[in-house]
Amino acid sequence: MTAFDDAAARVAQGADARAEADALVALMTLDEKLGCLDGEQPFWPGIIDLTTGGYHAHGWPAARVDRLGIPGLNFADGPRGCVIGPATTFPVSMARGASFDPALEERIGEAIGAELRASGATFTGAVCMNLLRHPAWGRAQETYGEDPCHLGEMAAALARGLQRHVMACMKHFACNSMENARFKVDVVADERALHEVYLPHFKRVASEGVAAVMSAYNSLNGHWCGDSYPLLTGILREDWGWDGLVITDFIMGLRDPVESVRAGCNIEMPFRQQRDPVLGDAVASGELDVADVNARMSETIATFLRFARVFADAPERSVVGCAEHRALARQAAVESMVLLRNDGCLPVDAAGLSKLAVLGPLAAVPNLGDGGSSDVLHTPDPVTLLAGIESALGDTGVSVVHGDRDPSVAASADLAVVVVGYTRQDEGEYMDDGGTVFLKLAPPIDHPELGCTDPAQIEAMLAGFGDGGAVAGTSKGGDRASLRLHPDDEQLIAEVAAVCDRVVVAVMAGSAVVMPWLDTVDAALMVWYPGSEGGHALADVLFGRAEPGGRLPFAIPREESDLVDFDRDAETAVYGLLHGQWHLDANGTDAHLPFGHGLGYTSFDLGEAETADDEVVVAVTNTGDRAGSTVVQVYGSVPGSTYERPPKRLVGFAKVRLDAGESTELRIPVDRSQLDLRIDGAWIREDSPVEYSAGFDAATARRI
Repeated sequence: MTAFDDAAARVAQGADARAEADALVALMTLDEKLGCLDGEQPFWPGIIDLTTGGYHAHGWPAARVDRLGIPGLNFADGPRGCVIGPATTFPVSMARGASFDPALEERIGEAIGAELRASGATFTGAVCMNLLRHPAWGRAQETYGEDPCHLGEMAAALARGLQRHVMACMKHFACNSMENARFKVDVVADERALHEVYLPHFKRVASEGVAAVMSAYNSLNGHWCGDSYPLLTGILREDWGWDGLVITDFIMGLRDPVESVRAGCNIEMPFRQQRDPVLGDAVASGELDVADVNARMSETIATFLRFARVFADAPERSVVGCAEHRALARQAAVESMVLLRNDGCLPVDAAGLSKLAVLGPLAAVPNLGDGGSSDVLHTPDPVTLLAGIESALGDTGVSVVHGDRDPSVAASADLAVVVVGYTRQDEGEYMDDGGTVFLKLAPPIDHPELGCTDPAQIEAMLAGFGDGGAVAGTSKGGDRASLRLHPDDEQLIAEVAAVCDRVVVAVMAGSAVVMPWLDTVDAALMVWYPGSEGGHALADVLFGRAEPGGRLPFAIPREESDLVDFDRDAETAVYGLLHGQWHLDANGTDAHLPFGHGLGYTSFDLGEAETADDEVVVAVTNTGDRAGSTVVQVYGSVPGSTYERPPKRLVGFAKVRLDAGESTELRIPVDRSQLDLRIDGAWIREDSPVEYSAGFDAATARRI
């Protein structure tokens, strides 16, 4: 037994984790403490490892002290699955946000957590939860949507599931809702916008006991997030009372190594980079108080003590990519797909088909999401959309023809499925501007094993780092330049619709797509980046084996200009109180497809609703002829408010599944705090009465 083991045993019996951590810190030397304030690997060997595939080959260790048995952490990413080696690839987080199903998301979190732990990780940055301010954000696919209430519940569910096996880290704290400019932009958000819009979901997950927070690259109100005392201590620890550990985002996550320690950042990840050369001298000179070092170490070790079971137990390696997890990925894809339009076309009776045409190059390639840190690079046997359709029709005698971009193959088909959308080249994690910042923040080259010491040679050697492929080496990505499909995709839709009587469009994307063509086709599905079982899931939905369970976690406008401004090269960005559906409502502009929209294969009716304490009670009836699901959404508004605020905002939701003709009384918890105001450092609740409405989307919800 080590000193850490003894302390962990006492914590398990009810001892205070911080007191036990303080006792362990008292046993550490100064060098041991300083060595726990950053990642274990020296910078230059580490950066070569990172840029040549290491991110997807092994974990990234930090804060280990063998003498005392302090295990440290072993970081691996995983918003859509464990990135270390082969693993199950789930639909991207935005797709899963469309499920509006926290219970399903918790199961997915548990599966990802099990595969992470079985692969050697003890800590994951899987909980990406920045708010979708604008759908052009390149990493929109890694979060859950545009609404703080919905986003908080989905992320909390993922964290609960993950933390059955690993420590979970929520990211990127805070206001990291743009990609290209993330290394330089200063986000300006006043007190109300920050606390009422961009932080509530983080606070919700903090309340679940999430182990860690990753700071964002960007600056917020003049402070780089990794060095920000107001953010990391003032809000996170003092205001919210959260007591976990804070890590930086990788490599460029802080700008002032000494100030970052004082600010409340525990570990610079993933290398010995900016802190390592200076902190010892800073303590010796008095610039950095050893009390701040001790405080950061106590927070880190207390977190390890609370999660000591993570280090003791690990699932068998056979859990990785197991049949149960692949089945869960298939279910998740089905529950995520959003039926945007259906003019009686779906579901398709395969017995009535002789020829089915599949159009679009994306149909025949695995298209699982961006190529950056979230990429499950070694997905075993991903099922393309074309392969899923072919498998489903394999013994039916139906001819399945892939026409790529040739619309003529659809002319003689009974049904055409047109697959359009984006790839990792169009949207995703992006490092281009980071190359310049990287070179500024890199320590001196002092490792002869690198084979060169000339900065120009090093810059050339690391050219891929500034080319969008620093992690996986395969992606340009970045923020989208347009919310429209590529012109050749829109042309393909028009050409196929002109020659085929039944056309279904399947859109692959990470967030909203403006769809001027929507009314020209018979049916349209948002299939997202649907994971390794996406092809099977699409076939399940097309042929009625399952119902598409998704609802839009954002509003889709008719024109991009209907949304708030988005400058992907901004030096300064102002984040206000309104965006997405709220912005449309405030301006009296109808969404093309509102927040919460989604069709199914049956119909539902809401009875009279009433409020009771902190919930809304409403009768729901499946009025159709087959089983199905729907999402009942509750919105709150304060009509007599004297403050600017969204006309209405989501305060609760519930997914319900009912057989044909079945009714149930649904009790939906309501988060009244979503309507509170943050003014002069305090939360206030106006005297004006709250009005609630319930419905199946933001546009049609009716007053209770």
